[in-house]
Amino acid sequence: MEWSDKGYVLTTRRHGESAVILSVLTETRGRQSGLVRGGTGRRLRGQLQAGNLLDLRWRGRLEEHLGSFTCALRKSSGVIGAGTADALAVVAAAVAVIETLLPEGEAHPEIFLALEGLFAALDLPEILSAYVHWELGLLGALGFGLDLSACAATGETTNLSHVSPKSGRAVSAAAAAPYRDKLLVLPRFLRESGAAATPSELIDGLRLIGYFLGRHALRERR
Repeated sequence: MEWSDKGYVLTTRRHGESAVILSVLTETRGRQSGLVRGGTGRRLRGQLQAGNLLDLRWRGRLEEHLGSFTCALRKSSGVIGAGTADALAVVAAAVAVIETLLPEGEAHPEIFLALEGLFAALDLPEILSAYVHWELGLLGALGFGLDLSACAATGETTNLSHVSPKSGRAVSAAAAAPYRDKLLVLPRFLRESGAAATPSELIDGLRLIGYFLGRHALRERR
């Protein structure tokens, strides 16, 4: 068996004296793993940094076996050495989430394209907000999208302030008032597709999406 694709480096783990097992998110084949001989050496070590985009060729006896990768750097993520702390954090978080949530061999071209867009924005000041939006899109791509278009109780489309943890639907400020301690905060920047105004908004966004990733997407992987 043999195939070629491009893919983003997710993780590496040492295997034997000088090889590594490389996990990547490919454009057409989803998350894939393979052995890279000499992966701990100086020549390849820099190429196999998380977030780098590689040209890949996989070979194996059978598709379900752990085959071998040959790879070449296509594009560096640009965060190693010169990247900001925010960019480094975004790359680390994004690859960890994908490695954890995506089953191997399940094609998700829309997630690949979304990751490509996220990494293209690493040098922007609003990259942390972009990351939270990316997580929201990932939740939808995995089949657990939130409905933030209208209040689940009243149908109104303005003053949406919370999300029901049971239905994943938005709730208006008025309808949420008696149940605030049982609802999840919906930050403004997720409703309006903008950037977070404060760090607390970012935290609220991560807490909201993290709840549903843990409740649904992560449960599917167990």
